[in-house]
Amino acid sequence: MEGIATREFLAQRPLYSQDTNELQQYVELAVDWEAMHGLLFRAPATETATWQQTALVPAPITLAPSPIPRSSFDLVVSLQPTLNTLFDRISRDHDFLVSTLQSLGTSDEFTTRVFQMYLKQRLEGAKKPCVIGIHRSDYLINAGAELQAKQVEFNTIAASFASLSAVVGDFHRYMLERTAYKHLLKAGRITREQIPPNESLTSIGDGIAAGFELYGQSEAVVVMVVQPGERNVYDQRHHIKTLRLTFAEIHDQCVVDENDRLLIDGQEIAVAYYRSGYAPTDFPTTAEWTGRWLVEKSRAIAVPSLAYHLAGCKKIQQVLANPGVVERFIDDAETAARVRECFVGLYPLDNTSQGKQATRMALHEPHKYVVKPQREGGGYNVYGDDIPKLLTSVSDEERKGYILMDLIRAPPFNSVLVRNGEVVVASVVSELGIYGIFVR
Repeated sequence: MEGIATREFLAQRPLYSQDTNELQQYVELAVDWEAMHGLLFRAPATETATWQQTALVPAPITLAPSPIPRSSFDLVVSLQPTLNTLFDRISRDHDFLVSTLQSLGTSDEFTTRVFQMYLKQRLEGAKKPCVIGIHRSDYLINAGAELQAKQVEFNTIAASFASLSAVVGDFHRYMLERTAYKHLLKAGRITREQIPPNESLTSIGDGIAAGFELYGQSEAVVVMVVQPGERNVYDQRHHIKTLRLTFAEIHDQCVVDENDRLLIDGQEIAVAYYRSGYAPTDFPTTAEWTGRWLVEKSRAIAVPSLAYHLAGCKKIQQVLANPGVVERFIDDAETAARVRECFVGLYPLDNTSQGKQATRMALHEPHKYVVKPQREGGGYNVYGDDIPKLLTSVSDEERKGYILMDLIRAPPFNSVLVRNGEVVVASVVSELGIYGIFVR
């Protein structure tokens, strides 16, 4: 993979003003635009101000785009169809899923429970009209001698912000046309051509609609499976007849009939799109697990399927980096090499010789790595001096539930944000998420 020289790219980046007083004039313009175009969250509710349950607040947003090398952007966009196919093939390789996930032992109760549900569904022979994959492959731009896009993770469940992120590009184009970024842009330039189109909102809607058509019941509905008290609701609205339910509400309100149809008040559910279900906190009681099983054992199309959910586990990501594993699923050597070039070093933390060596590496130079559990989202990751504390406090069995990954060193950028109605200047690191849709 050929990348742009780091020094060259850093010298070409635009320079934004860090004078918050000078930039305060943009706040009203930004907030009004967000309100008119649905770039909003629900306000956090409090016990003393329940009216806030229906109040809306503007989403935090950058006033101007953050720079990413065009060559890196074009490359990962072109790679996404290959990754969609790769993870679909992984999800269909039962032997690979079993052997890989069984290597976790009993270290991760949540992943074990999803895995057991997958085995039960397979044993009972649940039939689905189709499979829908809604993915997001996340990257950071690694600053070596050259800048290269390196994969952080591949999300197969609840890939968020597809709707809001599509609107952010429109906002940046509006700001460019309305203000030419006067007072903000101190050096460099920004043009419309540098702000690429983002079709994630319509693409995800099209993917769900395609699955809905394959289900074959025009009077059915789509269920968006959400977390209780969700504030990010405007990232979860699509132009299809949709109900919003938690797993507990599915447990309480839905049934599966003798024809394996999932019904709510007699109405058939064609697709259940999960915007929750990716963490143990989404299943605080048995009701949530039972609600998910109702979907999984029925004819309704779960997005993702249990196999897709498991394919997105960090252990799968780590094993893919082993020699010959990508090639198990991709025959073309050149294509497989392009996928591998986006990987950084990934290592097990189990009791194998490779795992023991990785543990020693992490203990000796923890600032070179990140430790990841089998979870979606970076909030569970462990960095730096916290790595030795973790690895020396868990048992050998518990350590199997983690992987070790080379730390991607992305160059920070001095950006300007609007958050809670105020201008905030901050040094930020931009993660690039590429959405992908796969229907079969």
